[in-house]
Amino acid sequence: MSVIEQSKLAIIGAGAVGTSLAYAAMIRGSAREIALYDIRPEKVAAEVLDLTHGSQFTGVSRVTGSSDLDVVNDANVVVITAGAKQHPGQNRLDLANDNVAILRELMPRLIERAPGAVYIVVSNPCDVLAVAAQHISGLPSSRIFASGTVLDSSRLRWLLAERVGVASSSVHAMIVGEHGDSEFALWSQARIGPVPILDWVVDSGEPLDRDELARIAEDVKNAAYRVIAGKGATNFAIGLSGARIVEAVLRNENHILPVSSVLDDYRGISGVALSVPSVVNATGVARVIDVPYSDTEMRLLEASAAALRASVRRLGF
Repeated sequence: MSVIEQSKLAIIGAGAVGTSLAYAAMIRGSAREIALYDIRPEKVAAEVLDLTHGSQFTGVSRVTGSSDLDVVNDANVVVITAGAKQHPGQNRLDLANDNVAILRELMPRLIERAPGAVYIVVSNPCDVLAVAAQHISGLPSSRIFASGTVLDSSRLRWLLAERVGVASSSVHAMIVGEHGDSEFALWSQARIGPVPILDWVVDSGEPLDRDELARIAEDVKNAAYRVIAGKGATNFAIGLSGARIVEAVLRNENHILPVSSVLDDYRGISGVALSVPSVVNATGVARVIDVPYSDTEMRLLEASAAALRASVRRLGF
C-alpha cells in the first residue's frame, strides 16, 4: 500500500486527549481531514470551531465534528479516546469495566461507517481495551491495536537524554509490556547513538549505574500519575504521540513503534495485548519483532502478560 493522499483521521471523544490529538495532528499535518466525534453536541461544536479558526496556519484542509457518528464515515484511521477519566490514586486497570461497556456500544457502529479503517485505542487501560475491541469487532489484530508504550518510551528517552546531555533523538530505548504498572525498560537493546546503554560513560568517567537506570525507569512508570495529580489529566504528550502513530499508518512508513496489539505465540504469549517493537504501516501492525530479551526481561514480559491476562479474563474475554 502507498501513502494515503486524501487521508481522513477520525477521533472518538472530544475530551482533553481527543482535542489534544486533533490539535497535534493539525499542526503536524498528520492527515488532510480531521473528524471529531463526541456525544456532547455543544462541546464538539465548540472544539471544532476553535480548531478551524487556526486551520489557515496548518496543513489540514478540513476539520469537521459532530455528535452524529456519521462524521467518521470512510475514515482511514479511527483513534478512540472516549472513556472514563483516570483520577488521582486510580490505576489504569480500574477503568476497564466502564470503558469496555463504551466499546461494546461503539465498535459495531464504527465498523459500519469506516469498514476499511485502522483502529487505534488510546483510552485506558489501552492494552485490555485492545483485546476487548478486537473481540467485539472481529477485526484482525493488525488493524486494531493500542497506543501502548509509545508515550512511555518518549518519556524514557527524554529522561535519559537529560541525564547524559544528548538530544533525545539520539537515544534509542523502549518501554515494553503493559502500558501501566508492570511495564519495564528494554535495557538490553537500549543505545545512546551507537553505544549500548550500559557502556555509556558519564562525566565522572564511569558507566551509567544500573541502580540509576532503575530509578529512571521507575520515574517513567509514575510520570502519568504525577501529571494527573498536578493538572487532572495527561493530554499534550499523548496527543503528540498519538499523532505520530497515525502518521506511521497514513504515510505507510514501516516505522518501528512499541504499540500494543493482541499477540499470537509471541515468545509463548498469546491472547493479550502487550507493547513490543512493531512495524507500523498502512495495514496497521504489519509485524511484531522478536527482539532479543535478557532472562530478566523475559520474566518481566511474562509477568506483564499474566497481569493483563487476569484483567482480560475478569472482563470475559
